[in-house]
Amino acid sequence: MLRLIACFLYMGGYLVYTIPRLSRLKRLPEDLKPDIKKQLIHDTPKKWAKTFMTLTGSQVEVEGLHHIPEGPVLFASNHEGNFDIPVLIGAIEKPFGFISKIEVKKVPVLSSWMEAIDCVFIDRKNRDKAAGSIMSGVELLKKGNSLVIFPEGTRSKGGPVGLFKAGGFRLAKDSGVPIVPISILGTADVFEKNGRLVKPAKIKVTISPPVYSRQYKDKELISLAEEIRDTILQSRNEKRIAS
Repeated sequence: MLRLIACFLYMGGYLVYTIPRLSRLKRLPEDLKPDIKKQLIHDTPKKWAKTFMTLTGSQVEVEGLHHIPEGPVLFASNHEGNFDIPVLIGAIEKPFGFISKIEVKKVPVLSSWMEAIDCVFIDRKNRDKAAGSIMSGVELLKKGNSLVIFPEGTRSKGGPVGLFKAGGFRLAKDSGVPIVPISILGTADVFEKNGRLVKPAKIKVTISPPVYSRQYKDKELISLAEEIRDTILQSRNEKRIAS
């Protein structure tokens, strides 16, 4: 219980603490180089994520960072639990945003930070708005921003990896960026499997080699989704055997 309280007090307190910094970042000079601007904006979420995971007492092991290519990419990851997001923010140096459900926009300060790091909010109940959000994501990728998708669409909570929805891979198809598969193993052990208490866990993040546009451009979205899922499943199984 103490870890749970510490985590959520830190999360709320840190958000309030960063309001002045968020305001300053919004006023960065327009002529500032995009890469420098992105790094300045992402520094704060990365510091939050690393401290947040330290408070859980968890060990995060990351493999395959060298597989991440230069330039914008679409990261595609399985989705075990709520702690996937801070784990990825803390583990990956390349700045990126998330594809998130639109309900998160109602959360003060947090939603402002998500907008600052170029997250895309999707209204899954409205197909037309969802399609517009996908197009916004495509434009972000074309402009040099990276994004993370969780193609399962919901948390597995430590159970079997769900089927991947194909729609998110439209982001890669229409922008031509590489797809980088990510396997996450162990985040559900922090929270979802513990009766909603926070406990230390061993978390393994494995980044597989990228799949480039020339490799997937002629594939149907459903086939592409299945291929990326298979890559992630293979990686997870190898980690289970190794441990």
